[in-house]
Amino acid sequence: MQPLKRKKYWKKVFWTFAAFFLLLNSIAFLHAYRFTHFSDPSEPRTSEHISTSEKLKTLFTGIKNPRPENKFAPKHPFQTIKVQSNKLLNCWLINADSANGTVLLFHGYGGEKSSMLDKADEFLKMNFNVLLVDFMGAGGSEGTQTTIGFKEAEEVKDCFEYLQKKGEKNIHLFGTSMGAVAIMNAIADYNIQPKSIMIECPFGSMYKTVCARFDLVKVPTFPLAGMLMFWGGMQNGFWAFSHNPISYAKAISCPTLLLYGEKDNRVSREEIDAIFTNLKGPKKLVTYPLAGHENYLNKYKEKWVANVKNFLP
Repeated sequence: MQPLKRKKYWKKVFWTFAAFFLLLNSIAFLHAYRFTHFSDPSEPRTSEHISTSEKLKTLFTGIKNPRPENKFAPKHPFQTIKVQSNKLLNCWLINADSANGTVLLFHGYGGEKSSMLDKADEFLKMNFNVLLVDFMGAGGSEGTQTTIGFKEAEEVKDCFEYLQKKGEKNIHLFGTSMGAVAIMNAIADYNIQPKSIMIECPFGSMYKTVCARFDLVKVPTFPLAGMLMFWGGMQNGFWAFSHNPISYAKAISCPTLLLYGEKDNRVSREEIDAIFTNLKGPKKLVTYPLAGHENYLNKYKEKWVANVKNFLP
C-alpha cells in the first residue's frame, strides 16, 4: 500500500471509530439520564418483556421510568412530616401504643412510601412507631432525580437525626433494595448509629446493578454499562464507580438482618454473600427460596414476620 493510500486508510479508520465512540457515548448519556431522572407519572414504564423492535428503540432512547406516586394513604391515624435534607422530604409518621421505639422505612428504586405500608403495619403490631419516607423524586418529596442510594444516604441521615432531635433513642432502620443501599451508605459516610438495621436485597455495586438493568431487557452490557456509570455520575455530581455496598458493609457494626429472595434476577447471591461477609457486627442472613426481587410478604409473610420479630429486641 502506497504511503498516501495508507494514510487515507488509517484516517478513515480513525474517524469511523471516533464516530462510533461518540454514538455510544450519546446513547449512554441518554440512558444515564433516564436511569436517574423520572419522567411524567402518566408515561408508561418500559416493560421487561418487549419485542425485538422495541428493544432496538430502547437501546437508543433508554428505559422510561415514570415518577413514582403514592397509591394510597395509611389506614391508621398518621401525621405528614416534612424533613429538610438535600430535598424537602415528605414522610408519614404513625404512632403505636406503648411503643418500643421507631422504625424508619425506606423504599426501593421506582418505589414510594405507600409501597411500604404493609410492612409498616407489621412493625406497628410489634409496638414500634413507624416513619415512612419518600426519597427525593418520589411521592410527595421534591425533585425528579434519583441516585440509586448515593445522595439518598444523606436523606437517611437527616431522617434519623430528625427522630433523634424529637427525643427518640431506640431507632431501627428498614430498607428494601435501593433503600437498603442508602441505609448502608449513610452508616458508612455519616456514621449514624441505629439500634439495628434490616436490609432487603441490596445490590453489591453500582456497576452490577446497572448491568442487571441491561440484562432485564436483554441489551448487551459492554461497553454501555461502564459508559452509563460515568455519565450518570457526571450528571448527578458523584463518582458512580465508588458506590459499592460491599465496601459500605465493612463500616457496619450494629446488629443486621439481611434478607434475600433466591430467585432474584437483579441482585445475585454472590453479591449478598459478599455483603454479609463484610458486616462487622452481629448479623443474620435469611433467604426465601421462591422469592424474586419483590415484596417478600407476597409469598413469605408468616416467615418474614417471624424473622423480623425474632431479630428485633
